[in-house]
Amino acid sequence: MAILAAPHWISVLRNRPLMMLMLGHFTVDMYVGLLPVLYPLLIPRYQLNLQTVGLVSLAYSGVASLSQPLFGWLADRSGTRLIGLTMIWTGLTFALVGFAPSFPLILLAAGAAGLGSGAFHPLGALAAAAVIPPAQRNTAMSVYVTGGTIGVALGPLVGVLVFSLMGTHGTVLLLVPGLLTGLVLLFDMRNKPSPVSAVQATTAQPAFHPAIAYLPLIMIILVMMSRSWTMSSMQAFIPTWYQQLGYGATFYGPLATTLILASAVGSIWCGALADRFGRRGIVLASLVLSIPPVLLFAQFPGPFGFVTAALIGLSAASTGPIMLVMAQQLMAGRAGLASGLILGLGFVTGAIGVPVTGMIADQFGMAAAFASQAVLIIATIGLAWLLPTEARMRQLTRPTFSTEPEASGAGTLPPARVSEEFKG
Repeated sequence: MAILAAPHWISVLRNRPLMMLMLGHFTVDMYVGLLPVLYPLLIPRYQLNLQTVGLVSLAYSGVASLSQPLFGWLADRSGTRLIGLTMIWTGLTFALVGFAPSFPLILLAAGAAGLGSGAFHPLGALAAAAVIPPAQRNTAMSVYVTGGTIGVALGPLVGVLVFSLMGTHGTVLLLVPGLLTGLVLLFDMRNKPSPVSAVQATTAQPAFHPAIAYLPLIMIILVMMSRSWTMSSMQAFIPTWYQQLGYGATFYGPLATTLILASAVGSIWCGALADRFGRRGIVLASLVLSIPPVLLFAQFPGPFGFVTAALIGLSAASTGPIMLVMAQQLMAGRAGLASGLILGLGFVTGAIGVPVTGMIADQFGMAAAFASQAVLIIATIGLAWLLPTEARMRQLTRPTFSTEPEASGAGTLPPARVSEEFKG
């Protein structure tokens, strides 16, 4: 199909810096996918309920979320060369989770690992944006984000393997991917100019400062937060729910993976569609299409869950990359901070949403907790109507001229590239 024309995709996949960053995104998000498989081991060991065990996700994702705007702000000023250190830190601290002698120390170790994830995401998104050609911004960012999605998807399968071999102490094996990937990124980034330095070389030229359109930015963040709540809750509680229903890890591990792999396919597909048809309509369509499978997943557990989970993944998590690109465009010159805000606030909502969904499950059952997500999706459709169209985005991001040198630099485009970025 023309949407997936071969030359377009080949050029994206030949972008080596983007592929290396995608590898890092895959690894750091694999740890998120591992956490739900750890829950069935933690619940009997520490006498936890669903609401309490959800605090592990809150500790990891909450710290990651709250720290992302700070790391994004720092990346705008200092560049991204040390991104590999964030991977090494995440692998080291996550390895300690399975050896913590008490539940509070598990929360502490999970929070420390979340700090590494919080540092990687804005640095990775900023570095990716710097190597993506403007004409491919939605598709290429979808490819980059899909690396993380596949990591989350394979996380449950990795978790089933290592935890069946070594119990909770299997987390020690998870130091290896973080260490190796971190070293690869440190080596690969050592001689590359950072997004900051590349732009600072052009400060003799006039700088371009689009004013931030706060209402569209807020709508983007709110839609991202809603999508994150739904996906985080489903990822967190599918293993526990299916264990309660009598299914083993060999069933609910692949089921969780199906959900996330489908979201990877949906992300790439939506990115390609957005490059051709515009982002607002794609976001609205994904919201509407995700309501029926969410209700069916809650009502009909069992083997049919593989079908409905795949449909949820295709629709519910597919628009994250294009929302990220919209936020970066609206905050031109502050792409690191934009990445930190959109990813961080989305993550923190998902982190808070997991214990809330667990509380609903404790009171009314897991099926009701999953079905309640349909109400959240319906409310989000109203927010998505307020997202800007492509024509409106061009108006909002039309550059204004300034003779002052750019202070922070990152994400600002030199004159030659600005003409490409904003034409058509």
